[in-house]
Amino acid sequence: MADTSAQFHETEHGKRNTRVAVILAGVVASMVGLAFASVPLYQIFCQVTGYGGTTQVATDNPKGVIAREMKVRFDVNVDHGLPWTVTPAASITDQIGRVDTVNYIATNNSDKPITGQAIFNVVPDQAGLYFNKIECFCFTEQTLQPGETVEMPIVFFVDPDIAENHELNTIKEITLSYTFYASDSEGS
Repeated sequence: MADTSAQFHETEHGKRNTRVAVILAGVVASMVGLAFASVPLYQIFCQVTGYGGTTQVATDNPKGVIAREMKVRFDVNVDHGLPWTVTPAASITDQIGRVDTVNYIATNNSDKPITGQAIFNVVPDQAGLYFNKIECFCFTEQTLQPGETVEMPIVFFVDPDIAENHELNTIKEITLSYTFYASDSEGS
C-alpha cells in the first residue's frame, strides 16, 4: 500500500515538473519573440508619437500656412567607415506650414561605388511630431559612383498644429540632423 502511494506521489510530482517546464519554455519563447519585435514596435511608436525626434511622413500640407516663423537648421555626421563628404543644406527661416525644398550635397571620395544610408532625428525631440517630410533621400539607400557628387533633396514642412502645443511656444528653431552610414548592400 505504501508503494502505491509513493508511485502516485511521484506521478503527481512529475506532472507538476512538466507543467513548470512548459510554462518556463513559454516564458522564454515569449521573451525571445518580444526581443525580435521590440525594434519594429519601438519604430512604430516613435513614428506615431514623434518620440526621440522621429519625423512624420506626409504627401502634402493640407492645413495651410500660419504667420509664425520657424528656423530650420540642418546638420550632418558621416560615419568613419563611409568615405563620403556630405555638406548640409543652409538654414532657412520660413512660415510654419510652408513646404520647402533643400539639398544636401554628397561626394563619394573613394575609387569604387559606395552605398550609404542616412538616419535622422529632430531636436528638440518634441518637435519631431510636427516635422513632416514629403520627400527625403533618407527613405532609400543611395549609391554613389567613384568621385560622384549628387544633390540629395528634402521636401518638408512644419505642421501648423505645432502652434497648438503650448509647451513649444518658445521654440524658434528646429534642427534636422542626419548621420550617414555605409550600407551592407551590394556596391559598398
